[in-house]
Amino acid sequence: MIKKNLSKFILAGFVILIFSGFFSGENDIYYQINKNIDLFGRIYKEVTFNYVDKIDPEEFMRAGIRGMLGSLDPYTIFIDENKKEDFDLITNGKYGGVGISIGVRGNKVTIIEVMDGYSAQKQGVRVGDVLVEAAGQKITPENVDDISSLVKGKPGSIVNLRVLRNGDKDTLSFNLVREEVMVKSLAYYGFYPPNSNNVYLKLTSFSRSASDEVLKALKELKSKREIKSVVLDLRNNPGGLLDVAVSICENFLPKNSLVVSTKGRDEASKKSYYSDQEPLLGNSRLVVLINGNSASASEIVSGAIQDHDRGVLLGTKSFGKGLVQTITPLDYNTSIKITTAKYYTPSGRCIQKIDYAANNKAVSEIDTVIKSSFLTDHKRVVYSAGGITPDTTVKEIPEGDIVNDLLAKGMFFQFADHYYYLNPNEKFKSLNNETLFEDFQKYLTDQKYKFHSLAEDQVNQLLAEVSNRKADKNISEGLTKIKSEFEKLGNSELKIYKNEVINEIKAELASRYIGNDGKIQEELSSDDQFQTALKILADTLTYNKLLNIN
Repeated sequence: MIKKNLSKFILAGFVILIFSGFFSGENDIYYQINKNIDLFGRIYKEVTFNYVDKIDPEEFMRAGIRGMLGSLDPYTIFIDENKKEDFDLITNGKYGGVGISIGVRGNKVTIIEVMDGYSAQKQGVRVGDVLVEAAGQKITPENVDDISSLVKGKPGSIVNLRVLRNGDKDTLSFNLVREEVMVKSLAYYGFYPPNSNNVYLKLTSFSRSASDEVLKALKELKSKREIKSVVLDLRNNPGGLLDVAVSICENFLPKNSLVVSTKGRDEASKKSYYSDQEPLLGNSRLVVLINGNSASASEIVSGAIQDHDRGVLLGTKSFGKGLVQTITPLDYNTSIKITTAKYYTPSGRCIQKIDYAANNKAVSEIDTVIKSSFLTDHKRVVYSAGGITPDTTVKEIPEGDIVNDLLAKGMFFQFADHYYYLNPNEKFKSLNNETLFEDFQKYLTDQKYKFHSLAEDQVNQLLAEVSNRKADKNISEGLTKIKSEFEKLGNSELKIYKNEVINEIKAELASRYIGNDGKIQEELSSDDQFQTALKILADTLTYNKLLNIN
């Protein structure tokens, strides 16, 4: 009897031990998840049914999802049906469309790029055309975000676009056939300066096709003549796919070089990526251009080149995004992009600038981003956290306030259209800078353009304040004199920044007369960072000193 009761007692204890793994109380993560899903669902139902005003159930839930993910980092996001196509474009590098890019210039939705070989270019759409209607819907700056869904669609289908041309004098209608458009990540490649042995590559993203584009371009150029040096331009490149960044590094780094490693919460996220190809340009000198908008995959490439002392980084400090995202498909044609790991350059540094986990109550275990020093292959000191610091800092020459104002209001763009339609047969190389500047001044006068500096606006605010307070007359008169001086300065500021103004005009005109390649070449001729890169590549002593090559 005692033995029988003892057996029952042991069995009961065994059962308790087994099931304690499933019911371990509030510290168990599964218990916490189930409890809070139940609570969230109850609140969602109660508010949706009982709130004083009628609730849109879908938008209400989406707001909750956005709020929940917003407590983590800006890269962990829900991708709904409307945005999925944009992410497919990043991963696949193609979409169904007509081959145009649009932007707001001044107060008009304008076509700013027409891609070669696609429907829009073949049927006569031009850079500078003002888009007023797409697929029967009127287009304004207020609904510019809707254009993508209107113009894109299944290849073979037709979309109608209505545009204004030649200073809004001509209204044209185009029935364009949608095609499978391959988006180029390599915006420009070629020997530059012309007849040199230096190659310039302008990479704007790391989409699926980017590494193939770079490899194909380099093979083509190498077949023409020896490549002695390369300037890889990653300025304003926001990044893209990690494996594509690794493939691009393989063109320059020795085989079996560590490019990047990743580490997250679980073992599956711990990976190391090596170059597994013999480099196409293993001996060519290399300068990589970066700035504050070079992020993610751009920083993976920059970090690998710097840590292996393979080339010189030039420009300004990069953005500082050392996080890796994974996209998981969900139901109803939606997805979620989650930050699943941090990445580390070959020397072991994480270049993430902002620690989103710090002081975040939603994150219970924090792997903090700490600034530390590391060594490159040649024993140069580099640092983690805060982005990648270039080997030589060359800041972009700041443009005057008036130049920035003219850019923001689309005046260079609009003047280029105006000039081109008046002089369609003129040769770009024959354009005279002085004549262009005079014509531009006249155009601004005709358009009744007025420049108001920030200082002038502040003086106007002070005058209004003085008037409201009925202050001493002498104060008002003094401020009026100051305002008059600022107006005189504003009138002369265009001439002060004459060279910058001419550079902007000629870059826009180059795109009209020569095309996008011509525009980029024209911009390079006055690009201080690029010109400095050429000088470093030509100077063996400086190049070797920057990379600590003995």
